[in-house]
Amino acid sequence: MNDWWIYKGDGPAADRLDRLAAHQPPWRVFDGEIDTDHVVPSLSVADRERGAGYIADDAEIDLVNTALHLRRPLLVTGVPGVGKSTLAYSVAEDLGLGPVLRWPVTSRTTLRDGLYQYDALRRLEDANLRRLEQPAPAEPRDTIGRYLRLGPLGTAFLPAERPRVLLIDEIDKGDIDLPGDLLTVLDEGRFDIPELVRMSETAPRVCVGTEDQSGTAWITGGRVRCHAFPVVVLTSNGEREFPPAFLRRCIRLDLPLPNENKLHRILVQRIGQEAADAARAPGGVIDTFLARRNTGELATDQLLNAVQLRLAGAWTAPEDLADLAEATMHRLSGPDAR
Repeated sequence: MNDWWIYKGDGPAADRLDRLAAHQPPWRVFDGEIDTDHVVPSLSVADRERGAGYIADDAEIDLVNTALHLRRPLLVTGVPGVGKSTLAYSVAEDLGLGPVLRWPVTSRTTLRDGLYQYDALRRLEDANLRRLEQPAPAEPRDTIGRYLRLGPLGTAFLPAERPRVLLIDEIDKGDIDLPGDLLTVLDEGRFDIPELVRMSETAPRVCVGTEDQSGTAWITGGRVRCHAFPVVVLTSNGEREFPPAFLRRCIRLDLPLPNENKLHRILVQRIGQEAADAARAPGGVIDTFLARRNTGELATDQLLNAVQLRLAGAWTAPEDLADLAEATMHRLSGPDAR
């Protein structure tokens, strides 16, 4: 029975988030006061279409819903191009949430990069300009907000009635300490901005920028605490191991390579039934893709590119299939990768 599913991968339904709120674990309750002035924009058409094009299997849906019900991060592993990032957009589209907050991780990424940015240099320059004015005006108490902007992680934890979807992309590329640094924020659902904490007596409530375009939010006492725990999707290409303390706090989902049936379903969803059926014909594009994937890594979007080219009239003859494969299905790993 799948009555417990909130995320189903079949499009938005009005009552799903209400059902999620009704089954909140008592040890994962967050009491951030909802900021009614903070407006979350709608999911863009492009991101909505990207999410709607994701084909989720029952096993994937089970684990996504496990993470939703337990208010835990979902750690998604798999080879590049298997759809790990797209899953986050599918959740946002399916639950009718706002734009996905994407935090791409590199080897230089720190926790603070995701939480907020503080432009101290610009603030100093503006202070120097004020000193040149006669008479020199004092800096208003709340102007520090002009120099602060919440990052994708910080924006995701703003206290709102509906959760945001946060995509922490390729966390395995980050510094070895980053997963451990994330634990406090993910466990407690809050973080402090020291620059605002120090000013909390003179400026207890400050308006800052957010990751959303032209977005703003009010921060009280220098602390951000969520009300609805965000849907956190972390992706990993499996390039390194994570510490046990981090892993035990995550729900783990390993996305396998799509088989013939799933590839056909993806083509139906993205390009259409007729083109998908033609690609599935014996000895056709799907068979060619699977044969090449057996000897080296390929991404699903390479198959989509090949089918799209055939729709445009390129390499449509059976004898042209090898040329089509050479043009669109370069192996990403293996002895023939180039």
